[in-house]
Amino acid sequence: MSSSPVSANTDNRSIEALRAAAARDPKSSVREAAKQFEALFMQEVMKSMRSATLSSGLLDNSATQLGTEMLDTQFAQKMTGLPGGLSDAITRQLQRQMGVSPDKAEPAKPAALPSLTRKNVQPHVQDFIQKHDSAAKAASSATGIPASFMLAQAAHESGWGKREIVAKDGTNSFNVFGIKATPGWTGKTVDVQTTEYVDGKPQKVTAKFRAYASYEESFKDYARLLGNNQRYAQVVAQAQAGGNASAERFAQGLQKAGYATDPDYASKLARVINTTVRVQRAMA
Repeated sequence: MSSSPVSANTDNRSIEALRAAAARDPKSSVREAAKQFEALFMQEVMKSMRSATLSSGLLDNSATQLGTEMLDTQFAQKMTGLPGGLSDAITRQLQRQMGVSPDKAEPAKPAALPSLTRKNVQPHVQDFIQKHDSAAKAASSATGIPASFMLAQAAHESGWGKREIVAKDGTNSFNVFGIKATPGWTGKTVDVQTTEYVDGKPQKVTAKFRAYASYEESFKDYARLLGNNQRYAQVVAQAQAGGNASAERFAQGLQKAGYATDPDYASKLARVINTTVRVQRAMA
């Protein structure tokens, strides 16, 4: 089956338009060119399928052939440009050949859970728990501390991710637990102004905090800190014991062990734990 004048003219106009766009802005035209290549390929595939299909010949004429070709063109256009499709591979190949740096993909945002929305759980709470859920569960397997407790402490220390510790140049430390750099720490650090309570009174001080390469490293280090330090042995045991009062005992144990200097730390943390437990139950 030969190409119709309509489709040929359309293809020529499309190619000329692509050439003009490439001359003005090569980077932005690569994706469109890839889609055009994929569309042409899909049209050829459908043309081959039509040729391999037996037709009666009773109603075949130039008008029906033209209509079929136009329909195939529309189908091909609909099937092009899909995520993970042929045009993605063509785009990457064209970018390499043209020396164009690929666009950085935006990180996928966790989908909001309708059940949580109906239960008045704020979107930033949903996002934080979904974002760190797997890292918390991995740390939970290593320590026996419930993942909801660790998520709650990370949420409390970082203000649900809104007050994360960053360096002066804006680099993220991924330290969502507010763990300070003790003398034995050999990793990276960041100097940050923080609030410490001295004799019950808040004071602004500059302290060194640990810095990590990822949030997963932060959760792993937190698990090591609590699991390998005798100072927190009782805290871990209280968390592992379970029961309705385990959240309060865990929070109070951390405060007694000196994890934070805020006199209200235990009560604040316990409230956040109750929130994470409620959200995780809704997610289950």
